[in-house]
Amino acid sequence: MRFGWLTLAHSPGPAQDHAAIAQQLEQACLADALGFDGVWLTEHNFTGEAVYSDPIPFAAALAMRTTRVRIGFAVIQLALRHPIRLAVQLALLDNLCGGRLDVGVGRGSIYNEYEFVGYGLRSDDARERATEVLEILTRAWTEAPFEYEGQFFQLSLPELRPRPLQRPHPPLWRSVVTPPSFLEAGRQGVPILTPRIPLARLPERLGFYEQGLEEGGHDAATRARLRAQAAVWRHVYVGESDAEAEDTLGAAVLHTREHMIHARTAHNPPDFHVDSAFLNPFADPSVSHEEGTRWSLETGALYGTPKRVADRVAELREAGVEHLLCQLSFGYLPHGKIVASMRRFSEAVMPGFRGP
Repeated sequence: MRFGWLTLAHSPGPAQDHAAIAQQLEQACLADALGFDGVWLTEHNFTGEAVYSDPIPFAAALAMRTTRVRIGFAVIQLALRHPIRLAVQLALLDNLCGGRLDVGVGRGSIYNEYEFVGYGLRSDDARERATEVLEILTRAWTEAPFEYEGQFFQLSLPELRPRPLQRPHPPLWRSVVTPPSFLEAGRQGVPILTPRIPLARLPERLGFYEQGLEEGGHDAATRARLRAQAAVWRHVYVGESDAEAEDTLGAAVLHTREHMIHARTAHNPPDFHVDSAFLNPFADPSVSHEEGTRWSLETGALYGTPKRVADRVAELREAGVEHLLCQLSFGYLPHGKIVASMRRFSEAVMPGFRGP
């Protein structure tokens, strides 16, 4: 199996941001030293939901401090970005990290309309805007000269410099949740990231991806590679005991949910409503914090002693998961506990799932 270290580290307030950013760098560099395969950075804006907000300059700092681990985004919010600026930044970053870049892409937040408003946008056309940005991004990396006439962007440039170090460009990962999105990603032959889907549903979802890979006509080696890369996200905390781990992670997830629900209630425009199809008990504001937290722990978390966590990882492997994204970093978990949990996971859990 492959193991990625993922962060979605909230910062409680502006006064804590500087220290939290420094701690994030320390944790991400430790992930490199401990043998994680990738470091995955999320993107959120304006409320401390991801303390560095923009993961690209943060990743540049990380590129200068690591030598082995791949650096990924889970995900870049395409609808908030200018495609050429994004293409230049990511190409430079791929050069800085020596070709260790993985670019997860998505349209933008489903729940945080205030992120769109902060950039002078609304999410109504986010899917179409993101589709255009993605097309420009890939073509700008591979065509010279490059011209584009679209709904949102009209561009003409002689050549994009620098080119990415990876050719034709860094891998572009898609975030998928629903069965049709798994199927379509398979047809397109793109690597996938998926959030905290309950264990019982994973074989079905991964089955849709495999079906799409076959329908897309991809050769056996490509299908095997992409199937092994398919990444599943889980909250992870390895504690001193099962009880300590449940209490510690439960408190962190509860504070995270309180932060997120408060930000959406306070800052989303009154005319914005989340499609009910995207709501689960953790994201649904009508569900109590206690119930939402319990649902998240039961369906999307691995916690306990190293033995208990290893047993849960084994269940995921039996369900067909070969690539696990471990959110070991939480904004409401003390830095020392995060580091201790990371060490326990790398020393007592990961070795049991590595190949020869």
